[in-house]
Order: sequence, then C-alpha cells, then structure tokens
Amino acid sequence: MKNIRPNPETSFNPDSAEPRIYPTAYIHPLAAVIGDVEIGAEVMVAPGASIRADEGTPFFIGKRANVQDGVVIHALETNGNGKNTFDVGGRNYSVYVGERVSLAHQCQIHGPAVVEEDSFVGMQAFIFKSRIGRGSVVEPGAKVMGVTVGQAKYVPAGRVIREQREADDLPAIDENYPLRALNAEVVKVNVELARAYNSD
Repeated sequence: MKNIRPNPETSFNPDSAEPRIYPTAYIHPLAAVIGDVEIGAEVMVAPGASIRADEGTPFFIGKRANVQDGVVIHALETNGNGKNTFDVGGRNYSVYVGERVSLAHQCQIHGPAVVEEDSFVGMQAFIFKSRIGRGSVVEPGAKVMGVTVGQAKYVPAGRVIREQREADDLPAIDENYPLRALNAEVVKVNVELARAYNSD
C-alpha cells in the first residue's frame, strides 16, 4: 500500500526500512506510516495521521496506543549514530510512544521524544525534545520542549513548558484531578474501534 511504505534512501538516512505493524493494529487508508516504525497490537491509527520515520529513526508505538485524526509524528535526523534519540530500555529511539498512550486529534510528537505508558497528549498539544513520564496528561494546546515531565503529572491546557524547573513544578495527578480517568476511557474506545475496523 502506498500509505504504508519504506523510507527513501538519503544521505542522512541511507538505510531503507519497512514499517512493522502487528496484525491486530488498524491503520486507516488515509493515514501514512513510513520507514522504521514498529506498531504494536491493537493500536488504532485514525484518518489523516502521519507517522513518518524518514528523517529520524526508529519509531515505536506500543500496544493499545491510539494515534488520532491529524496527529503528526516526525523527528530530527539521527544519521544512525544515536544523536537526537532517547534511551528506552537500553535502545535508542527517535520517537517512543508507550503502551496505552493516547495521542489526541492534531497533536504533534516531534522527536527526539518519549511519551511513556498510560499517558494522554491532548488535542493540538506539541511535544519536542522531551520525555513525558508514565501516567501523565498534557492538556490540549500545551507545548513541552526540552524537558522531562515526571510520572503522573499534568501540563495545564495552553501552558508552554521550556525550562526543567517549570516541569519539576508541574502539579501531580491526584483523586481530585478531573481528567485522571480520561486516558483509560479513550484507550478502551480506541481498542474496540481497532477491532471493529479490522473485522469489516
């Protein structure tokens, strides 16, 4: 399929690689997946999503994650030497999206970037050169650049976080946080959608 294809060979990325997509993942025909991308079981990739590992590589999207309409995943060039990457479990990734992560409509994940398990990235949010800790929420329209957000923290809607001290001061998710159950609900819906679309 033309929307699922290897990356072209270039001076900065001389190795062409095919996407590796688990059979129970669903990739909509109007989404694009290019290059060294691994997509796990029961992942839902919606119309208009662009997952383009033709500059920075590799990408990983863990099982039961969802990549919603208009999401862009791209990365700075890595040139095969580990620059512009994050270490996850002893391996370098240009973009790493953990299991049960929700990437909501029109958000952008620009590598080097890591979004750890059970996190939610809201509509039109932007993540760049950053690591988002497990169980965190980046609310709609927020921008996170060049920092590490700890586990179970949230970035309020529209906030711009560019300094580590700002990231360290972000509020923790507790029982009073109104969006604390949102990601689990979104994951449940999108796993069911992936199954349903694959059964058509």
